[in-house]
Amino acid sequence: MKQVVKEFPRPLIVDRVPALGIHERIAADEKECTALAKRLGLPRIHALGGLLKAEPWRGGGLKITGTLNARVDQVSVISLEPFTSALEFAVERNFLSPRAGKPGDEEDVDIIENGSVDLGEILAETMALELDPYPRKAGEAFNDIEEQPESAKVSPFTALSKLRRS
Repeated sequence: MKQVVKEFPRPLIVDRVPALGIHERIAADEKECTALAKRLGLPRIHALGGLLKAEPWRGGGLKITGTLNARVDQVSVISLEPFTSALEFAVERNFLSPRAGKPGDEEDVDIIENGSVDLGEILAETMALELDPYPRKAGEAFNDIEEQPESAKVSPFTALSKLRRS
């Protein structure tokens, strides 16, 4: 099995999280931002970080909540020009240990692997899911597109009607 290399690793050992939870502030360095930009198909990530709270959940599980903050370059789908935008997304993820059994289909729960949860990967995945797939600069719109009415359809029987004898 191929080992996945994560661009922004910030492992948190689940057993070390106190009963009242723990706050973690993490930030990607320049090299990590460059690698994540490549993965996400962005021209550039200037900054990526977040303030996350990890707290015990469901006896052996972990609940991660917080906020992701980023400053990224994107390419407008309208003008095809790059622009910089500041992003802020809410983060909420739940994890269960493998011995807790499989979560139900209705639950959005991930499995804790090797006794740790990767906070950096949580931010990377959140950003990948929350990024607008059709970014555009503020104020841009498809105003230049004018809809033309369809020309009157010509029926194949139009020519035959002209041949009809009176």
